[in-house]
Amino acid sequence: MREHYKSRILKLLRHADYEPAKLSQLADTLGVSTEDYAEFKRAFDELRHSGHVVLGEGSIVGLPGLSGKITGTFRANPRGFGFVTPLAPAAHVDLFIPPGETLDAMTGDVVVARVVEKSKRGEQIRYSGRVLEILERGQNRFVGTLVKKPEGWVVQPDGTAFVEPISVDDVTAKGAKEKDKVVVELLSYPSQQHFARGVIIEALGKAGRYETEINSIVHQYHLPREFDDSCIFQAHQAAKEFNPEDLDGREDIRDKVIVTIDPPDAKDFDDAISLEKDENGNWLLGVHIADVSWFVLPGSALDTEAKNRGNSIYLPGRVIPMLPEMLSNGVCSLQPDQPRFVKSAYITYDYEGNILSRRYSNGIIRSTQRLTYQQVDRFLKGHTKDIKPEVAPLLRDMNTLARIIERRRDKNGMLHLDLPEIDLVLDDSGRVIDGQPADTSYPHTIIEMFMVEANEAVAAILDKRNIPFMRRIHPDPDNLTMQNLSQLVRALGLHLPKTPDRWALQDLLRSVKGREASLAINIVVLRSLERARYSPLHVGHYALASKLYGHFTSPIRRYADLLVHRALDCYLNNAVESAPEGYILDKEQLVEIGEHITFTEERADDAENELKTVLILQMLEDKVGQELDCVVTGLTNFGIFVKSTRLGVEGLVQLTDLGADQWLYNPKAGCIVGRHTGMLINLGQPMKVRIVSVNVAARQLNVAPVVPLVGIIGKPRKAKQPKKSGRRFHKGRGKKR
Repeated sequence: MREHYKSRILKLLRHADYEPAKLSQLADTLGVSTEDYAEFKRAFDELRHSGHVVLGEGSIVGLPGLSGKITGTFRANPRGFGFVTPLAPAAHVDLFIPPGETLDAMTGDVVVARVVEKSKRGEQIRYSGRVLEILERGQNRFVGTLVKKPEGWVVQPDGTAFVEPISVDDVTAKGAKEKDKVVVELLSYPSQQHFARGVIIEALGKAGRYETEINSIVHQYHLPREFDDSCIFQAHQAAKEFNPEDLDGREDIRDKVIVTIDPPDAKDFDDAISLEKDENGNWLLGVHIADVSWFVLPGSALDTEAKNRGNSIYLPGRVIPMLPEMLSNGVCSLQPDQPRFVKSAYITYDYEGNILSRRYSNGIIRSTQRLTYQQVDRFLKGHTKDIKPEVAPLLRDMNTLARIIERRRDKNGMLHLDLPEIDLVLDDSGRVIDGQPADTSYPHTIIEMFMVEANEAVAAILDKRNIPFMRRIHPDPDNLTMQNLSQLVRALGLHLPKTPDRWALQDLLRSVKGREASLAINIVVLRSLERARYSPLHVGHYALASKLYGHFTSPIRRYADLLVHRALDCYLNNAVESAPEGYILDKEQLVEIGEHITFTEERADDAENELKTVLILQMLEDKVGQELDCVVTGLTNFGIFVKSTRLGVEGLVQLTDLGADQWLYNPKAGCIVGRHTGMLINLGQPMKVRIVSVNVAARQLNVAPVVPLVGIIGKPRKAKQPKKSGRRFHKGRGKKR
């Protein structure tokens, strides 16, 4: 817990709006309870003794000033400047490096920089400097498009990490042709006079083709590819040794009515549901999860590879699984009419959804029917076709109980963010031809509620028995962040208390549901919350209003869940004190693995989002001049970000394209205002734009209003303003929590 407080203290002190305060005020801002204050104080004292924080005049807490030389990680901007983030957490802000002072550093490089100037921009202190030395290059392989220039062959890198062309020779060595995507390895880095030079080590195919773009993303993000022979062999052996008749004390529930509900294209069915009433009329929910831990043993080649991968990766049109498909889509998957080993959590509820008891078991099931969300939704609306007679009562009861649980969790402060996902429509060649809203029917919520309850139930028993395990944590937001959110929201004419709690956030999100401002408000609330991550720390999950939470329900695709299964296995077998090696890990091991699998999860999300963007931008390349219905989702001092309501892609409107006025960004008021006309542009404002240009390699979509907001000075066109009104967190595309 002490490390958690250290992290939160440093994050708050680096906040742009932090005003120097005493330690007790700092604790109040971070929401530290009276009983936790002693641990908080110890965390602060350790930071102070290590020089990461200082006590100034009047016992005011601050960070050491930025001066002299610093070592940090460089982050480049396409416009020539960059920033250095200090490796030691002892600086208020990143160091700004102006154009010409970067020493040709690239994003990810570790550099030594000198602080040259301290200035004030508005209410913020800004430090500027120059790069003195590049200590370590962040990467030396890039993916890009091969282009013939008058001066020779170059590779134009994809993405924004490195934007300068790379000069290459002997382009035929790997069979590459012009406009092919290639992987290039640098031989020399760029200088003021020369491009970087490199050699092509792999040709991926013609740029723009579906398979080429997927392979490009795989290389760019260093995603895993094929399993090695030892993993394939072990997977074959594990599948071969699976004997459903060798129960070894497992609870046999193959005669129960049990269903799986998943997306239509799913192949790895890792969770199934049963639901009955006991003799007292109470609900008995059974959440049955594929027992991957029986097939994948700690320390094996399969286990090592699964840990390295961290999770399965879902790209448009392709899945990179955490486990070989003979397991993930085979004997581990809870396929209908097939005997499968499971770990089960049974939860008994009263008629109001209150938990009366919980129990856990190793078992064997036989799924009665595999259903899709859409099938269940149609059934609940009265269309009973294709639903087995014995399954129909189960689905009705699931719907009833899920709504009861949802009401109870809402009352406890669970947040639901409404961030609509877009499903891409691909033609036979894999090119995007359109986008459509992803299915968000209530069966998604039914499964989500049951998965959340099971995850919480397993975390509770492991915590109660003091068994270390991998938790899913989502820290509470600090008061300063919530105050800034409140200020922004109130500037948009919406109600929010100065320091909102979770129930105030619920009211806010509920109030904008179905309105034009909904997307923007949900985005700013999301940005005000920390990202959930994996850790053994006892922190809880803010968005789910859960004091104890861990991932248990998807061991086929998440390594964290596999670790939880092994810990639960020790509890079920009364082997906590005599656990086999690798089944129960200590805190240090869990911290290390938690950091790694948090990284692989975020990498998977980033890769998926970038590939979606690439495929959409490729479609829009041929549609310059066409119009898009958008919503304003971001405001900066150089432009406005708008998001297409149909495609989900974000575009940039330059301030000069807004119309004949001088446009100024007001971060406090959360708007852009025309200096002469007083015209306001707010978050959530609808805006019809036309496509000006598309740069797929740079991931850029430039757009402009179809009609400028201001024509002749003094005759503004009225921008539509959000309606005033009074006052929920869930991200996913069918992924279960």
